Amino acid sequence: MQQLDDKSAPIAVSLADPNPLVLSAMSEIFDRDPRFSLVATTATAEGFLGAVMRVPVKVGVIDWNLPALGGQKLIEVLREQPHAPRLVVYGDDPRGDVPRLAMLAGAAGFVARTTPVEKLLETCRAVAQGQMVFPFLDIRELKADPIQSLTRRERALLEALSKGLTNRELARDFAISANTVKFHLSNLFEKLGVTSRAQAIAFYYAARLGAPTRPGD
Repeated sequence: MQQLDDKSAPIAVSLADPNPLVLSAMSEIFDRDPRFSLVATTATAEGFLGAVMRVPVKVGVIDWNLPALGGQKLIEVLREQPHAPRLVVYGDDPRGDVPRLAMLAGAAGFVARTTPVEKLLETCRAVAQGQMVFPFLDIRELKADPIQSLTRRERALLEALSKGLTNRELARDFAISANTVKFHLSNLFEKLGVTSRAQAIAFYYAARLGAPTRPGD
């Protein structure tokens, strides 16, 4: 049986960029590098999503401003999917916000277009091996809004939790077992840095009001 994690096998890659010149150049670069196997290219987020759902790939390279969903929404949608590719955002970053936003959304790496192309290739290799590759980021800023790291299911659970629902009621409303509710809540508490339902609910309302909060408050 073929080993899926065989490091000698080419890394399956899909590319998405609205600029035809950039997409063509990236395609040529990956196509001629024996370390990679170029599976699909597209100019839109929807096209990329359709391609990787049909033929799974290891790494996706996307532009942050993909039409029409945008890179952030595409990353958030894919992180909910099993066997989704690990995503590298390759783009311009004039204000310095994109790496932080990409990491919060669930991307595995960011490469600025001003860097040598070899940096993109090496980042894709590292990401395929499970690494996170970003330029320097202030981790304190990333922790400022941990709600951004929650999945859609976890956000929905947090909102339901804030309404006072019990575990049994959560299981009923979300059509999952009580054990699955406990599993999701455990992950939720860990991401928020809290240890109880009351702290999670306080965090939720503080975030909605835009008030600064600390997990232990």
